[in-house]
Amino acid sequence: MGEGSKSSRIDPSVPHPARRYNYWLGGKDHFAADRASGDRIAEVFPVVVDLARANRAFLRRGVRFLAESGVRQFLDIGTGLPAPDNTHEVAQRVAPECRIVYVDNDPVVMSHARALLRGDTRGRIACVEADLRDPGAILAHPTVRETLDLRQPVGLLLVAVLHFIKDDATATAAVRALLDALPPGSFLAMSHSTLDFGSPAGVAAYEQMFATGAIDVRCRPKDSINAWLTGLEIVTPGIVAVSDWRPEATIPERTACQDLGIYAAIGRKH
Repeated sequence: MGEGSKSSRIDPSVPHPARRYNYWLGGKDHFAADRASGDRIAEVFPVVVDLARANRAFLRRGVRFLAESGVRQFLDIGTGLPAPDNTHEVAQRVAPECRIVYVDNDPVVMSHARALLRGDTRGRIACVEADLRDPGAILAHPTVRETLDLRQPVGLLLVAVLHFIKDDATATAAVRALLDALPPGSFLAMSHSTLDFGSPAGVAAYEQMFATGAIDVRCRPKDSINAWLTGLEIVTPGIVAVSDWRPEATIPERTACQDLGIYAAIGRKH
């Protein structure tokens, strides 16, 4: 999910984060501009492909944790293109009655999602084309209201999406508005790019690419992620490199410890 305005118009000459992410994950739903953008970033930060896959694995682990914790409703914002182990697949393996709303501002994502996402009939899946920068529109959307009961706990997923909002105040306002609308017992699961693990050379390379528009990810430090989780009970192991959030392997792959990295965290609302 990027910062483009909501529109049904698709411009294949402009790279989009969701399609670039799909390219890094080995998918097929991308254009030449997306591949060129992905290759340009990967040339400078080779770890980015591993990070994309590690982030996807965190989504799977995080959703499973939430479902096993009793969450039966999920609001997945910036969902990206369908890939193995989508949110509803993971959640409904734990509890078939889970309800999921996918939100993205890319019409390509939404068209694929509506065509391909099929879940357990005991639950429900819905798709909404909307932008994270307008949380009020998301929360008021009839499809969201029809699918989710916002009086009951919700798993809010902001996985690798806030870093596409460049303005700090806008990102903070979006997180706060969404959390304020959810009842106690809800969770926020999030991941976000960072340079905290970076070398001086890596940081300089990022800053140069960001300044020229070659990279559209706004990296932020751990303090920013911690601020968004203020008032929540942060689940163990806290705010950690994405590969280290409750890894399934005995020895996690520390893909996040090279220049460009990703933090992951989950917090529970009291």
